Amino acid sequence: WLVERAQRHQTVIRLQTGDPGLYGALIEMIQPLDAARIAVKVIPGVTSAMASAAAAVETLTLPEVTQTVILTRVEGRTPMPNGESLQELAAHHCTLCLYLSITLLKTVRKELLTAGWRDDCPVLVVQKASWPGEEKILRSTLADIRQCCIEAGITAQAMIIVSPALGARQHRDIKKSRLYDPGFSHRFRKASTAGISHD
Repeated sequence: WLVERAQRHQTVIRLQTGDPGLYGALIEMIQPLDAARIAVKVIPGVTSAMASAAAAVETLTLPEVTQTVILTRVEGRTPMPNGESLQELAAHHCTLCLYLSITLLKTVRKELLTAGWRDDCPVLVVQKASWPGEEKILRSTLADIRQCCIEAGITAQAMIIVSPALGARQHRDIKKSRLYDPGFSHRFRKASTAGISHD
């Protein structure tokens, strides 16, 4: 379809949700266009992990809590490569953003528990992040999120985020970013030594 239209029109746009480079079959679409010598440009989109965190006003990283975000999915019809099972990735205890896995929440729980996560760890599910009038945001625990999704009728187009950074907005003892520390230099500001002890 794209090849046929591109041979007749100066510009053809294929618009999709999220970012085409992440679970978007980008290469499968580009190869036939390359073979037909049709010029292609990819415009980056906002992937649902970022849109979901923004919708829920959550951070995916937090100083001295987690500085790593893993974007992955649970094994389903498409197998996972060696070393990329959810259990193996979850063993890092960093932020996990799970795509294409909302119908596999039983497996998510089992894999995370095996990796050492607790049943009371917070879980965020956002369906249709940034879709006006259709977005749903659910917060629960690993033990209860599946039942919450069933009750809310969430069975597709949802991002699952499991992270030690979830809920940080309510924490009063978080470590501050060094970016705004007066004793930290960067290209826009020289460090101030006033009030800083060098003992």
